[in-house]
Amino acid sequence: MAKAQNGEAKKGDLSWWQLSLLGVASTIGTGYFLGSGIGIRMAGPSILIAFVLAAAGTYTVFEVLARMTADQPEQGSFRSYAKRAFGRWAGFGSGWVYWSSELLIMGSQLTALSLFSRFWFPGVPMWMFAIGYAVLGLGVILLGNKVFDSMENVLSVIKIAAILMFLGVAAAALMGWIHGSGGRAPEFPHTVKTFFPAGGMGLWSGFIFAFYAFGGIEVMGMMAIRLRDPKEAPKSGTIMLLLLSVVYLLSIGLAVTLMAWNAIDPKRSPFVTALAQYPLPFIPHVFNGVLIVAGFSTMVASLYAVTTMLVTLAKDKDAPPLFARKGWRERPLFAIGLTAAGLAASVVMSFVIPGRIYEYITTSAGLLLLYNWFFILLTSGKLLKLTGFGQVKRWGGMALIAIAVSGTLFHDTSRPGFWGSLVFVGVIGIVTFIMQRVVWKPKKQAGQRKRPTKSMVLRPKRTT
Repeated sequence: MAKAQNGEAKKGDLSWWQLSLLGVASTIGTGYFLGSGIGIRMAGPSILIAFVLAAAGTYTVFEVLARMTADQPEQGSFRSYAKRAFGRWAGFGSGWVYWSSELLIMGSQLTALSLFSRFWFPGVPMWMFAIGYAVLGLGVILLGNKVFDSMENVLSVIKIAAILMFLGVAAAALMGWIHGSGGRAPEFPHTVKTFFPAGGMGLWSGFIFAFYAFGGIEVMGMMAIRLRDPKEAPKSGTIMLLLLSVVYLLSIGLAVTLMAWNAIDPKRSPFVTALAQYPLPFIPHVFNGVLIVAGFSTMVASLYAVTTMLVTLAKDKDAPPLFARKGWRERPLFAIGLTAAGLAASVVMSFVIPGRIYEYITTSAGLLLLYNWFFILLTSGKLLKLTGFGQVKRWGGMALIAIAVSGTLFHDTSRPGFWGSLVFVGVIGIVTFIMQRVVWKPKKQAGQRKRPTKSMVLRPKRTT
């Protein structure tokens, strides 16, 4: 629902720093605040290495996406570039894989928000919280882009302030100004055994959750068309990624310094767990509130992305045209309705299998997102003139993504998510094949048959 698409305003209303803030709001969320805990449980403190590598891989993806946006801004962003590079099948598949990934991400975010809320209300069923947050998120989308932009900018500042608060408390603990109740002095795991408690295999398995914490940069690609100067997209993304990388590494490094890595509960934010052992009873509650704010903002960003992609697919006739139709206050109500149906399915899933649902959904969503990132890098090889170093970065990014994807096969928590992601890709692949054979190819052949040849062209009668 970018403004250029829904008619609310003309494109070109964002400065580069505003896009950076929107990128922070779209990225810092449950993947970082809760998903990082799953990664720590798998890899231990060595998850920090995974975050460094994931930051490098994410940068290679955003760099080429920003360059393609600067060269030729497109409403469909990476989906439109894939279509231009490889044909209609690529745009169709890329768009629907991304739509599926964001739908799963919304499910994981609803589950995470429900888990955070049960910190205060442990007796309330998760599905009740999920319904409440889903309705609020849909309300923001219905109110339009002005409300969305303002809310996301404010919430991005709140999230950064919360992380700075955590860093301040952690620094006070390291200085000995406050003491924890667990009897363990803060100590960074500096030996090989303490830094790699699960070995290389644990690091490999947890790699996917480091990548997942950077999920959201593709939303920046979809918003970049609204920049006053699209050529500032690379600067906007570079500054955002540098900020995120520093914040992630500092906060996770301090978390594993303040407490033992195996004391982290995957169903609870590692930062809340770390703060809870210090005599600051209000801090965990404040931080938990911020976690809810962060998760809600990324969920709304996912709603934005899902609806935007669906409208773009419909406009390009890769989805029923109904979803591009606008209704009340120029909103794509049918597209929002399908998004609401997806949210309803997520609520049902959180009600039926609440125990491990977050881990499974998070893994599937992260993998589908990485498949799209991989395809963005493939597309850039077709559309961009890359230098030798640019090609090295491109292939390096694809290698890092492949390593993260393959690592999910080696852990019981992430393996079901891997098979789930293949089911989604398989279904979309079959539908794409059918469309190619049954719908697009016959239409193309029919168009060629109807094209008049030189002998068929009517010539004016010669007059005497």
